[in-house]
Amino acid sequence: MTYLGRAGNTEVLVVGAGPAGLLVACELALAGVRTRIVEKRVEPHRESRALNLHPRSIELMDMRGLAERFLAEGRTVPGWQFTASLKQHLDFTVLDSRHPYALLIAQSRTEALLARRAGELGVRIHRGYEAVALRQGADSAEVDLTGPSGPATVRARYVVGCDGGRSFIRQAVGIGFPGTRESMTAVVGDFAVADHADIDRARRHGVLVARLEAGLTRFVVMDPRRIRVPSTEPVTLEEFRTSLIRVCGTDCAIDEPRWLSRFGNTTRLAEAYRRGRVLLAGDAAHIHFPVGAQGLNTGLQDAMNLGWKLAAEVRGWASPTLLDSYHTERHAVGHAVTTGTRAQTLLVELPLTEQYGRPARILCELLDTFLGMEEANRYVADRISALDTAYPPFPPSCGADPLTGRRMPDISLTTTVSEPTHLYELLHDGRFVLLNLNGNDETRQQAAGVPSRPGRIRVLSACPRDTRPDLDGVTEVLVRPDGHIAWATRTTDAHARQAERNRALSTWAGAQDR
Repeated sequence: MTYLGRAGNTEVLVVGAGPAGLLVACELALAGVRTRIVEKRVEPHRESRALNLHPRSIELMDMRGLAERFLAEGRTVPGWQFTASLKQHLDFTVLDSRHPYALLIAQSRTEALLARRAGELGVRIHRGYEAVALRQGADSAEVDLTGPSGPATVRARYVVGCDGGRSFIRQAVGIGFPGTRESMTAVVGDFAVADHADIDRARRHGVLVARLEAGLTRFVVMDPRRIRVPSTEPVTLEEFRTSLIRVCGTDCAIDEPRWLSRFGNTTRLAEAYRRGRVLLAGDAAHIHFPVGAQGLNTGLQDAMNLGWKLAAEVRGWASPTLLDSYHTERHAVGHAVTTGTRAQTLLVELPLTEQYGRPARILCELLDTFLGMEEANRYVADRISALDTAYPPFPPSCGADPLTGRRMPDISLTTTVSEPTHLYELLHDGRFVLLNLNGNDETRQQAAGVPSRPGRIRVLSACPRDTRPDLDGVTEVLVRPDGHIAWATRTTDAHARQAERNRALSTWAGAQDR
């Protein structure tokens, strides 16, 4: 356990040491921002609510040189379920990514790896401290805590609430959390003993089964006779066995449960991701039924979007509206995810009901056929994996190339100064990357304003090694620290391109000499 000690030099306080909180702290520390994490749990969770990383989340780790650590701790699979009611799985192998797969990795391992990285960057995690009050001032915010060393107060320039669906931080600043109440529940259990000869049978009847570390097996069951039981009611081993038998004809000989829980389909989205000096990420900003395994992944992507923008604000070089773009960009994604998961949940719930069961099963058969089509699979897989996430032009009034706001793929490059490399290797230090794709030194010679933005931008002339239709005619591209395209141009006029570049750099990377 780490005691709070002297906290007067904190620039950003992160409340919550889950995946989103850990990653945003890593991003801030990478940019040199003094960051602390407080977490009310004394020890990390042993049970793992989430079990996977989707392709975009693996790409995010790749951008920071962490992908190999995660891949070494998990197992890759070629696709993922859209919902448990469909037999057809999404095929990720067709996706335009160097990581076209899902990574099966327990949330506890994800948190451990991110905590290790945070420690390497100098972030301290103070466990056993719970936030009990928050006050905002003109230039700082204060959070009162209770913890193992008694009451404490931390003053920071900004506070990031990553403290879950019941977020104290969100409530303390009065951000609404509208949505839909629980109407269906399911049960989850991790067991040390299970008969694996029956697992395929269970899966054929819609039971989600996953092998975990330490020899555990996870079962997720939706029993038509129990889906209206409130999530607050405890789960017993006898109930779990009975539900398995009712659903698939066998209890798979489960025994020695290590974790039993019930969860519901409450779906909520924060009205704002920022209020003054307080920002939200992860479950503090959005909760939903875990269909498609999008919750943890969406939280990581929130953190990656927020980290570099908040660092820019703390360091004093952000444009006046850069930090507000966090809400603009990620709230829209949160809305899409919560809306989409409500539709996915209906596909799970309706086949289990007496009134709609038969027509719902017919609909599911139709959707199975639909997802078996390559174009349909690619469309839905792009969405679930978040590879299709694209942000609006910033500022909105600016005209933009169609690539603007889209994810930049991890293209292979031949540069004038090094051996062939992949783009994401250039993002390891969290800087912008300005690429001249003509393969000459013109950008380096003409980007006179770049050296006066020290530590913010890497400038490189390079040629893509593979032909890509989406990059046809692109002469220059500015890639954000989170791997999205800030600006792209196809003009061949050097003076016009320089004028566009200067505007883009001022908008995204701040004014010169700041």
